[in-house]
Amino acid sequence: MAGFWSLDLRVDTGKPLPVQAADLGLDVLENLLSFYVRVLDTSVSRDLDARLQDLEVARGKGKITALFLIDSNPGIRPSVLAEMALKDRSAMGRILDHFQAHGLITRQISAGDSRAQELFITPKGAALAVKVRALVVEQSRTFFNRIMPEGEQDVLIGILRRAYLRLREIGA
Repeated sequence: MAGFWSLDLRVDTGKPLPVQAADLGLDVLENLLSFYVRVLDTSVSRDLDARLQDLEVARGKGKITALFLIDSNPGIRPSVLAEMALKDRSAMGRILDHFQAHGLITRQISAGDSRAQELFITPKGAALAVKVRALVVEQSRTFFNRIMPEGEQDVLIGILRRAYLRLREIGA
């Protein structure tokens, strides 16, 4: 039976088998925008998390966006925040619960609509936002300067901004 488990089913093409990433092709992925977006997202997120270390916004998607939008839009409603971040309400609710537990935000009942909440940054949250803004600007600059010229970055930002706005427009 040992021979059965070690049976080599590969077709002999006469070419050596690839042993390094450089020897491999990307198959259909070569021409898929979604592949490149996912790979960049993974790399950018890993690099950013390393820089944020143990800050309350490290590890996870949407925390930085939520922190900045609450800081710059006092009284923003969770539903509007979720829409801006392209997050579902339950995912945004978990982020807000995390922020509240760490003393970064407060939630208040809206004076104009007792069914709605309004979000406000605390002094601790505002201080964190200042610190994180500096970190993300520097991280973005240094990360992308390693892989593409600034002019290409500007073009890519324009393309991605339009795609983001279109996603919001269609409610994706």
